[in-house]
Amino acid sequence: MGKIADNPLKQNFVAQGANEKWVTDVTELKCVEGKLYLSPIKGLFNGEIISYDLSPSPNFEQITKMMEQAVRRLDSAKPILHSDQGW
Repeated sequence: MGKIADNPLKQNFVAQGANEKWVTDVTELKCVEGKLYLSPIKGLFNGEIISYDLSPSPNFEQITKMMEQAVRRLDSAKPILHSDQGW
C-alpha cells in the first residue's frame, strides 16, 4: 500500500513566522442538501486559512484546487505542509 511519510513537525504545531508551517485535512460536513467536504490549508503562525475548497465529494480535483490557491500565495516561501494520512 502507501508509504508512511516522515513527520518533520514532530507534533510541534507552532510556527515562528508566516508560511513556515501549514496543516490540512478533509472534513465531512452534513447539510440539509447532503454531505459536503471542506479541504482547507491553515497557517500555524496566526491560524489564517491560506486556501480551501468545498466539494460534494472528496476527490483529487478538490485537493488540486486547494493546492493551486495556496501555491499562488507562496512568493518564495517553502512551508512544511502537514496532513494526516487517514483519507
